[in-house]
Amino acid sequence: MHDDLTKQDISKMQAELDHRRLELMPELLEEVKRTRAFGDLSENFEYKEAKRAKNRNASRIRYLENMIKSAHIIDSDSAADEVGLYDKVEIYIPEDDETNVIQVVTTIRTDPLKGLISRESPFGKAVLGKKAGDHIMVYVNDSYSYEAVIKSITKAEDDGSAPILQY
Repeated sequence: MHDDLTKQDISKMQAELDHRRLELMPELLEEVKRTRAFGDLSENFEYKEAKRAKNRNASRIRYLENMIKSAHIIDSDSAADEVGLYDKVEIYIPEDDETNVIQVVTTIRTDPLKGLISRESPFGKAVLGKKAGDHIMVYVNDSYSYEAVIKSITKAEDDGSAPILQY
């Protein structure tokens, strides 16, 4: 199994991986040593927290390594009049009488509360490749779907501002 990621996603993940290996790991190991010297390990909260932090960091390192190793690199280019990755799209949803601006991103950069919608989500799948003025149906599940209208598309590129999800 692989995730479709852009070169920018991979470079952000690699930067985080390097930081965690080269800077954070030595600090956490030192903290484990320091707190171990406090004495009785069965009642040493600081030691337990230092070990927990070290283990969380090791887990995140494994996650990033696996994501990078198994990633399928995709291109974020799209036609000038079609919705592509990182384009800002103004969407009108008649059912709610609401207009929203969303940006379709890769799965590791999603944040629906900030309008960053995964390309793998029902909405992301429905809007990618469409043009301004298109009416789309978003199929959430077998029993629920809704209509949306693409009002406008503002071409954009990945500026690196969307952080990588923690998990």
